[in-house]
Amino acid sequence: MKTFQSILLAGMLLATTLTAFATNPISKSNAIPSETIGELLKNPHFLVIDDEAAFVSFIVNEENEIVVLCVKTENEQLERYVKSRLNYQKVTSDFETGKEYKVPIRLTSKS
Repeated sequence: MKTFQSILLAGMLLATTLTAFATNPISKSNAIPSETIGELLKNPHFLVIDDEAAFVSFIVNEENEIVVLCVKTENEQLERYVKSRLNYQKVTSDFETGKEYKVPIRLTSKS
């Protein structure tokens, strides 16, 4: 009987310890910004000959508008396109106001 109680006590301690040190699952913090930015940048008004890549840094102001801080790319046309499509676009409240988001983007050619 004492062996059974000892095993039961050890199992309860193990379960309690595992529960106490469990962490919350890590959420994809860039999932929503990436999807939103992707939707806003669909169908560029210029011909994409080669695949182009860039990194966009932005914040969301108190009116839930995107404010582009920086577009890192070597293609000036892509930089102007991203800024014109994103600056002051209204977004959902899923974004934190004042938090800086950094999102990689890629425009691919349709050939």
